[in-house]
Amino acid sequence: MMRAMPDNDDAIPLVDVVIEDARWQNFGLQAIAERSVRATLAVMDLAQVGFTVCVMGCDDDRIAALNGSFRSNDRPTNVLSWPAADIARGTGEVPERLVPGTPDDPVELGDIALAFETCMAEATGQEKPAEDHVSHLIVHGLLHLLGYDHQDDADAAMMEALEVRVLAPLGISDPY
Repeated sequence: MMRAMPDNDDAIPLVDVVIEDARWQNFGLQAIAERSVRATLAVMDLAQVGFTVCVMGCDDDRIAALNGSFRSNDRPTNVLSWPAADIARGTGEVPERLVPGTPDDPVELGDIALAFETCMAEATGQEKPAEDHVSHLIVHGLLHLLGYDHQDDADAAMMEALEVRVLAPLGISDPY
């Protein structure tokens, strides 16, 4: 397992990337995750400092095990997320209590895991650049960490609209 190191020893990085599958290292997951998280925070009008997110790049076997443990679904999926706090879901607004910490004591938003084989297969099947698809999945996962969900049609429409708003400034077309 490889961990990205912060640029400044005194500050905790906004995005902590944990690489469990070396293919993610060659893919450039750190840069993609950083760009995607920053874009999401900007659209959500949240500070670019004072928060931290962990993104794990793993393989299908690992994410299938996680999916089985946490969702009772023993199969691979593209992305999973675990919020660090119990945030009210489906409200359409970032909770007021989501106040950033300091650079050396940031608020943990949670963890996002990505499965290499599933992500690459989906990108190929959808005929889109893999980097764009992974960016979209990170944005999707981060919105879950911020309390958004897609359990019903109204919540799904709200979440999809937010994803499109975040992806547009990144030069990524509407994935829907």
